[in-house]
Amino acid sequence: MVEIVRDGLARTYQHIVRAEGISLSYGNIRALSDIDLAIGRNEIVGLIGDNGAGKSTLIKVLTGVVRPTSGRLFVRDAEVDWARYSVHEAHRLRFETVYQEKSLGDKQPLWRNIFVGRQITNRFGFIKVDEERRVANDLLSQRLGFRGVGIDANSAVSKLSGGERQGVAIGRAMHFDADLIVLDEPTVALAISEVRKVLDFVRSIKDSGRACIYIEHNLAHVHELADRLLVLDRGRLVANIKPGDISLEDLTKFLIDLQHRLPSGREGR
Repeated sequence: MVEIVRDGLARTYQHIVRAEGISLSYGNIRALSDIDLAIGRNEIVGLIGDNGAGKSTLIKVLTGVVRPTSGRLFVRDAEVDWARYSVHEAHRLRFETVYQEKSLGDKQPLWRNIFVGRQITNRFGFIKVDEERRVANDLLSQRLGFRGVGIDANSAVSKLSGGERQGVAIGRAMHFDADLIVLDEPTVALAISEVRKVLDFVRSIKDSGRACIYIEHNLAHVHELADRLLVLDRGRLVANIKPGDISLEDLTKFLIDLQHRLPSGREGR
């Protein structure tokens, strides 16, 4: 069971998110087929599979970007209404997604990036700039550990390294009290030293008691961090594995064998 405290009241839930029989078709193309999954609090779930396996499509369903053809979705044990479910509703339900690139506006200062779309305003609707800057500086120094000279809330995103940018995007999601943070290949195209920074930021998600879906092609990274690995292949969930039960070498072989064993098809996106 999962206990979440809001406004001083403890509420108990079985899972943060649970999906039953999620399927999605685009004409004759079956993108997802009968996906069942459940994710609890304080858990990093690695979502892996080859290109076209359906990873991005599944995330789009879970976060309100697209509507499935069939299936049910439960958030903290309450079923969502597909007719009303959207990205905005997913944000309201405390789901956040950090994409592999373009999560932040390069030319904007950090404080604007952190509060974009969710500004702190006064009763007249004017943005409280000083308060946003103060909160942004606290986030950078206390939660993200940015204590270097020259980086503060007024710094342009373009001054940050790739790993630092991903850290800010993750920190923004945590600041807005997300229960579930989705990371879409956060280490792509980063140098080794930057990858380490991002992996540490991912660990901080679990340390804060949140849940995380971690999409990653680098099996070494996801094998190191994840509590569970969900393997998608051609739109189907084919395995639910604990990393401790399989070596990185055997996991790699398993994924290669999937491609050899199953005939190539047009399912998945």
